[in-house]
Amino acid sequence: MGKLISKRRHSIRKSQVSGILQRLTEEIGEGAELFQGKMIEVIETNQDVQLFLVDKEPLLLEKDGILFPSLRGAVNRPFPQKRIVVDMGAVSYVVNGADIMRPGVVDVTPDVIAGKPVQVVDERHGKPLALGIALFDAADLLAQEKGKIAKTWHHVGDDIWNLEF
Repeated sequence: MGKLISKRRHSIRKSQVSGILQRLTEEIGEGAELFQGKMIEVIETNQDVQLFLVDKEPLLLEKDGILFPSLRGAVNRPFPQKRIVVDMGAVSYVVNGADIMRPGVVDVTPDVIAGKPVQVVDERHGKPLALGIALFDAADLLAQEKGKIAKTWHHVGDDIWNLEF
């Protein structure tokens, strides 16, 4: 996979905005209200990734057909849903794109579902470090003693984070 490049930027119709917010509500629930804005634009890229600018901030992203707040969106407009909390020893690995391993996990919100996106946050500040796809439901995840429990999808410093538009 080559470097992520912004190809096209345009505003979306008001009729499309409600559909986007509905999809986001299905993913994160009530937290979707935080991502409303006066104007939503879409940035199309050379890969299977689209960023949605809400009032000129890259707050949402669609990747592999899944719509979820981008890492910048999770940092700028924190929402309590879909969280995997990692200990401070795991932080340096997570911000470099490592997958989430069970020994580093200290807590999980009960709404984590296998195959769905999650935000990975540190235990001290609750700051989002990465987005991933959970490999287990919350209860099953906590029952694991070792192994990979989430595949990292987007992290600080990756091509999506550094995309210029």
